[in-house]
Order: sequence, then C-alpha cells, then structure tokens
Amino acid sequence: MTGTVLKGVGGAYTVLSGGKRHTLRARGTLRLGSLAPVAGDRVEFEPARGGGWLTRILPRANELGRPPVANLELAAIVLACESPSPDLLLADKLLLCARRAGIPAAVIVNKLDIGREASAGIAAEYERSGARAFAVSAATGEGIEALREALSGRVFALCGQSGVGKSSILNALYGLRLASGELSARIGRGKHTTRACEFIPVEGGGMAADTPGFSLIEMGLTRPDAIRGWMGEFAPYEGECRFSPCSHRSEPDCAVREAAERGAFPFGRWTRYCVAYDEAEAKWRKRYG
Repeated sequence: MTGTVLKGVGGAYTVLSGGKRHTLRARGTLRLGSLAPVAGDRVEFEPARGGGWLTRILPRANELGRPPVANLELAAIVLACESPSPDLLLADKLLLCARRAGIPAAVIVNKLDIGREASAGIAAEYERSGARAFAVSAATGEGIEALREALSGRVFALCGQSGVGKSSILNALYGLRLASGELSARIGRGKHTTRACEFIPVEGGGMAADTPGFSLIEMGLTRPDAIRGWMGEFAPYEGECRFSPCSHRSEPDCAVREAAERGAFPFGRWTRYCVAYDEAEAKWRKRYG
C-alpha cells in the first residue's frame, strides 16, 4: 500500500492512505539507510494488526532540511511585525532554501492588528522577491480570507520563528484548535508549542504542515554564485554589471548594488544577501577541509 507521512514521533510514523490513518514503524533496512522518513513523504507500507511496517520512501519531488518536510507545493514563511521582533535574515535564508529546492514560496506577516505600518513595511521588503506577501491578523481574521484562497488545494508548510503565530494562523484559516504559544517575557522569543512537523488535511483538498519554530538556520553547502540567481530582485539587472561574473557585493559598477542604493528594491534585501553570500563562500572554501 502507499500513503503520505503526516508525522513521525519517536520512531512511529502516522501515514494517511485512502482516508485511513496507520501507525507504522520503519523496517530495519530502512532505518539503516541514509534517508529517513519525514512529514510529507510518499511511502510504501505493509499494514498489520495493531500497526504495520513502513518499507520504502518513494522519490521526493523536493525537500527542506529545516523544517524537515518533503513534497511541498508551497513554503509559507511566517514573520510577526513585532513580538517577537522579525528576523528578516532568517526569512531570507528560508526563501533561499526554498528556491534551491525548487519550491514556490510566500511570506506571511502576522499580527497586523498590533502593527499595521510595520506589517506593511515588512511585506514591502518582498514585493520584488518573487514570493507573494500577505499581511494578516490571526487574532482578528483580517487578511485571512485572501490567504485561504491563495492556499486552497495546496500542500504547504508554515515555517519560521517561534511565537510568530504559525499555529494561530492555521486555527484562523481552518477552524482548528492547535495549541498556540505565548512570547516569553524573559527572553523576548516565542515558546515552543509545536514539537514536531505534522501535516493536517484541510478543506479544499490540500494539506497544511504546522512546524516547530527556530531562530537559526544553516543553508548547508551551497555554491555562492548560485545564491544571486535565487534573488528575484536581481533579475532585471543581470548582465548590466561591468564585470561578469559579478557577485553583486563590492565590485565597481555593479548594476545590482547600484539599484539597491538608489532604492529600486529594498536595500535590506541586498545587505542580507551579502551576509548569506559570505557565509556560503566561507563554507565552500572549506568543503574539502
């Protein structure tokens, strides 16, 4: 039989097949392999009384390492306009990871009700990125209908920091009762309420993944020159720099940098690109070390 992994906890996997859920363990040969099942995987399994065995992971269309999910049709990156403070570098790295995996992306700015101007400013950061941006309030429902229409029928995951309201957004979208966290007054970050990635079948025929929040992400080994190709804002200026190839950082007469400096697209997107590029370049140089 075949099905989709909804979640995996402690070596037990919940697999949906034909509208029925099965709790499975991985066969020994699968456990010893280099590929572990993750939420979203299409799998083959052998049902049995009281459980069953997951025997094979079918080829993935795509995957993310963090959060660990597979076969997405959309990666939805969630930020809060405040409480916690939006980590735009984290969001940018998530966008780059999605582009590397070939996954379309969207940016959702939550808590519109407590910071309308800040929400609009964050959404504007991504207008030319190639990712559609939404400003919503899970608390009041503002913007939720437009987001629901955009997500209808799709397999997607909400990704981002703790405390930004990923579970609350899903509750507002689909009338769910997922536990939602509060901001820690001591450290100013969200508390973890979602412990594992879990796909939830939702109205419209799609599936939504609630995922644990995190504050750090490593992009892994990536060719530095690939990163500039994942920046949607850079596309209109490619080929116009004095030097080719151009890393779009410190080279003279760089059309991309000059466009950022004159405000053709948000300057912060360029500065955070430089940070991501420098990190990738340092790892690339040490790849044989």
